[in-house]
Amino acid sequence: MAKRIDVSGLSAYYSAHKAIDDISMTIEPGSVTAFIGPSGCGKSTFLRTLNRMHEVTPGGRVEGKVLLDDENLYGSGVDPVTVRRTVGMVFQRPNPFPTMSIYDNVAAGLKLNGIRKKGELDTIVERSLKGANLWNEVKDRLGKPGSGLSGGQQQRLCIARAIAVEPEVLLMDEPCSALDPISTLAIEDLIGELKERFTIVIVTHNMQQAARVSDRTAFFNLAAVGQPGKLIEIDETQRIFSNPSVQATEDYISGRFG
Repeated sequence: MAKRIDVSGLSAYYSAHKAIDDISMTIEPGSVTAFIGPSGCGKSTFLRTLNRMHEVTPGGRVEGKVLLDDENLYGSGVDPVTVRRTVGMVFQRPNPFPTMSIYDNVAAGLKLNGIRKKGELDTIVERSLKGANLWNEVKDRLGKPGSGLSGGQQQRLCIARAIAVEPEVLLMDEPCSALDPISTLAIEDLIGELKERFTIVIVTHNMQQAARVSDRTAFFNLAAVGQPGKLIEIDETQRIFSNPSVQATEDYISGRFG
């Protein structure tokens, strides 16, 4: 079941350096929200606060609230590992486990969650690979290494691995930046299908991609080099790209800076 995310007053730090400042937004369930903005403005840092990956970075800490439906992910007693199971993540470069087979890549998280019966694993692995539009391409070589797949196939394998544990939110940090145009189109099509089951947040430098895949778009920017990134505005994607409320958003989208 896709869940709603409510962020309020969120700032993130790397030791003493504040990377993002006082961000508040709502991400609707069963939707795709794209984060755009120039390099270094905190998009990926903010994305990683949504599943508590930021604090894995040395010196990484967060102030503020992230509510998944009504549960504060930063509340006392909340297990970060459980958060990351609920809020899955796909990274910029495909990162299948290199020594594992295609099958074991998808099953890895399931086994960590205590699922051991082969029949149950078989069912979920097949369902996840079908969900990632990869099953027909790999069903006859499930025992072969995941690292032997093409870049686009590896990224879909990583998506299959992420959705196998049935998260409620799927975060994607520039999932197509290392892919060719055909593989990029396959991932974009897949995002459109996955939003029926998951709340999806995607960081992208490709504004055409944001326009194609997202329902809402958030624009981030820096006041100056060395200053923390800020959320400038968030709105329906069509409005952001046709009639943004803030001049800086229009300047960025029209290519005047960035």
